[in-house]
Amino acid sequence: MDNEMTLTFLALSENEALARVAVTGFIAQLDPTIDELSEFKTVVSEAVSNAIIHGYEEDGKGVVTVHAKREDDIVTVSVLDKGIGIEDISQAMEPLYTTKSAMERSGMGFTIMDSFSDQLTVMSKWQEGTTVTFTKKFYSVRTAVM
Repeated sequence: MDNEMTLTFLALSENEALARVAVTGFIAQLDPTIDELSEFKTVVSEAVSNAIIHGYEEDGKGVVTVHAKREDDIVTVSVLDKGIGIEDISQAMEPLYTTKSAMERSGMGFTIMDSFSDQLTVMSKWQEGTTVTFTKKFYSVRTAVM
């Protein structure tokens, strides 16, 4: 392992930006392309938002943990909550499925996370929490241009 970080914060919507900035800083030394950076920030945002909105129902008391590790040019990030969990992961991963339809949510973002990651896994236990883990290989700007 080349590097590793762990960030823990309260389940407040304002902390989604904190997670994005921290993970962006963590991958910066890989010299990602603008597209890679944008996609990765989107995946982090979706996973953290799910933990806050669906896992803890925005109670502001639960704790979200973001763990990232880098091995060469591959980054793996896990977003963990100890919230209510997902009763049916297959259903939750369907496009446009949401547990918060009254909030005009257009799904839980798993389709987006999957399309912007090389690998996505969702593990959840009802009433115990959820861990979303995603992996992405980065091609530096210098490599992408050549």
